Amino acid sequence: MNDQGAPRAGLTTSTHTPVMQQYLRIKAEHPDSLVFFRMGDFYEVFYDDARKANRLLDITLTARGTSAGEPVVMAGVPVHALESYLAKLVKLGEAVAIAEQVGDVATAKGPVERKVTRIVTPGTITDNELLAERRDSLLLAITRDRASFGLAWLGLASGQLGLTECSERELPAWLARLDAAELLCADRDALPAALAASGLAITQRPAWQFDAALGVRKLCEQLQVASLAGFNAQDLPLAHAAAAALLSFAEHTQSQALAHVRTLSVERAGDLLDLPPATHRNLELTMTLRGEASPTLLSLLDVCRTGMGSRALRHWLTHPKRARDEATARHDAIAQLLAQGFAPLRDALRGVSDVERIAARIALRQVRPRELAGLRHSLQSLPALRASVPGGTALLAELQAALHPDPAVAALLGRAVVDEPAALLRDGGVIAPGHDAELDELRAITQNCDAFLLELEARERQRTAIPNLRVQFNKVHGFYIEVTSSHVDKVPADYQRRQTLKNAERYITPELKTFEDKALAAESLALAREKWLYEQLLDALQAQLATLAALARALATLDALAALAERAATLGWCRPQFVSHPCIDIEAGRHPVVQARLAETGGGDFIANHCRLDAKTRMLVITGPNMGGKSTYMRQVALIVLLAAMGSHVPATTCRLGPIDAIHTRIGAADDLANAQSTFMVEMTEASAILHGATEQSLVLMDEVGRGTSTFDGLALAGAIASHLHDRSRSFTLFATHYFELTAFPEKHAGAANMHVSAVESGASGSHDIVFLHEVQPGPASRSYGVQVARLAGMPAAVVRQARGALEALEANQRAAALQVDLFAAPPPPPASTPSEVEEALADLDPDSLTPREALDALYRLKQLTRRTP
Repeated sequence: MNDQGAPRAGLTTSTHTPVMQQYLRIKAEHPDSLVFFRMGDFYEVFYDDARKANRLLDITLTARGTSAGEPVVMAGVPVHALESYLAKLVKLGEAVAIAEQVGDVATAKGPVERKVTRIVTPGTITDNELLAERRDSLLLAITRDRASFGLAWLGLASGQLGLTECSERELPAWLARLDAAELLCADRDALPAALAASGLAITQRPAWQFDAALGVRKLCEQLQVASLAGFNAQDLPLAHAAAAALLSFAEHTQSQALAHVRTLSVERAGDLLDLPPATHRNLELTMTLRGEASPTLLSLLDVCRTGMGSRALRHWLTHPKRARDEATARHDAIAQLLAQGFAPLRDALRGVSDVERIAARIALRQVRPRELAGLRHSLQSLPALRASVPGGTALLAELQAALHPDPAVAALLGRAVVDEPAALLRDGGVIAPGHDAELDELRAITQNCDAFLLELEARERQRTAIPNLRVQFNKVHGFYIEVTSSHVDKVPADYQRRQTLKNAERYITPELKTFEDKALAAESLALAREKWLYEQLLDALQAQLATLAALARALATLDALAALAERAATLGWCRPQFVSHPCIDIEAGRHPVVQARLAETGGGDFIANHCRLDAKTRMLVITGPNMGGKSTYMRQVALIVLLAAMGSHVPATTCRLGPIDAIHTRIGAADDLANAQSTFMVEMTEASAILHGATEQSLVLMDEVGRGTSTFDGLALAGAIASHLHDRSRSFTLFATHYFELTAFPEKHAGAANMHVSAVESGASGSHDIVFLHEVQPGPASRSYGVQVARLAGMPAAVVRQARGALEALEANQRAAALQVDLFAAPPPPPASTPSEVEEALADLDPDSLTPREALDALYRLKQLTRRTP
């Protein structure tokens, strides 16, 4: 071996022991994975894998025995603790190949046969112990052609398969909403810099696997269709190429076909509300700015009874559609649940298992006995669940109709699985009594052995007239009939002598021999029979996968709707109204998360505020003190718009919304040192993306733009950005600023209006205490109260006095100077220039009328002109 503990390159596999030959052959097939090699009650790792496992898992590294003349470096983990170690490795982004013993240990000549039965990677985990209950773990494949990208994703534990194509500008938004666990690509170096540095687990696959024609064929085979037209997926060649690699990798990791993947969703950027990564982050939709799961909008909404309901709710939040049909149907359903009562539905859902993941694990033949028992209970509870679903809307009626799976499934599970099965199949006690006569007989042998021996002893005493005949057992000689020497002459002809003692003889009969063979092997035979019957049960359930998937979708949707109804009732939310004309009209709106936190901590009542934007007023310039509530107000408007778009009721008294295609945000200050971007560069980059992407139907939040540079630089940029949003983008814009010069903006821009967050000073003379009223009122703020806020923060009194004196002097000087610069004047036209010879020659060309020879001559002429151009 080399110094690292791996086999020497010069040693052939044949020089190793048979077991190590088997391991090295499997390792050669999975060079990028840690190979967990099953040896009895342990999974062992060897050589470099052992050193890596020792470093990552902190398990003991040993060297036992030799192979090819060198010590075998190894480490191991117990079989019963596998999931905990896998969880650590998956979290670290590692792939693990599980090599199980598939041969019969008792009959094997040489090493028992082993085979990789599955490969566990961050994007392909299906074990409940490794998965987060309330979120999907997605595998994402990506390919590109110049500035266009094809994406394909798969939730292996749910069976959800999706495709899309997007531009490079749209890519970050897709990555944010999908939040994948693992990325497949052909060339890591060709990925956009932001993606390569995102920390996402990246797996490189051969370039030939990203083939569009192969993708179409694999998709059609997977979905069991002749064409993708039925899914509106026929015109996505880049996505097809990504799907080819995605499905190949998923099948490779599971070592089998994906029987539960039978539906496809095609999502196009134009169909969804655009939520860039900055919006996800700034609005704290699923993660706080500190990287925590709570308090966020999702954590407030998610009171679902099941994991599949939580996952559906997360998808609605991150994939809201621009079209209002789906959201309106959910609004109707929530209103009906509020009117007729949602409590019975939520109570009925309390005991429902995660049917979605159970169905996937049935398809992958990884389902555990207790999951089948949970599925049986869920199926048996469906009548009560159906009765708790109110009618009155098309969506609720559709969902209620889906709660009618084939009753044969519940009946089969009722016959086949005991009420409380063992946690693992290998422990036995899973198949119900009466389901299989052979298994019942084997169990009876092990459970009723003593009774059989007593019954046989009584029969033989009667048949032979030997009063002291005994039927017994010991571990050396097995079962036997013992007869004392005085009664040997009475022994029947079918008794076969097994052992001679000093005063007795021991015999065996054909009946006892048959029982002995069964009894000695009954336990292992019963377990083997149970495993076979369990596989037969899984075979029978394969035909029900589509029905179970449809049931899971209906249950998840009902759970999410009932959760939103509960939130609306508990938090006092209203139903939003969609209108066709442009407007955002919110009466007494509240920030849902801040209001909930105030209620939890006893921090007082949340002050509700209005927001009115329409075709006439498209921008609000918001001024006021720090901590006054400007950012909270802006965020609450965006969250209300988003909640309405996903189909939820909203925290307001009334809400009317026109068409919205995107929510863009530029809030907060943060640098990106890893990518060499300062705070101001991050700010300008995000603002630039907004100006390029915002439309008349976009909602834009701009908070304190320009504060990362000098006062004049920042003021000039803030004024120019506000002018662009007002004059060109014409977006619905909330523009918060501390530059009081911008309060003059509405004077020259008819579509803008001033608003301010109110505050008052109080206290004894000279104390200048400030009280934040958190009310948004028309007009500009009178001052920013920055010095007062510094005082509240505990700044030393001397510093506060000095700052106040300097502020008064600066304000006096500014009033005297009466700044005359027009911040909002239109930009001057670019200076005129005389066209160059090259430009004149290009202007004279008509490419469509040129012959190939003329085009070549023109190209040579242009080349000559460029050489002459200074």
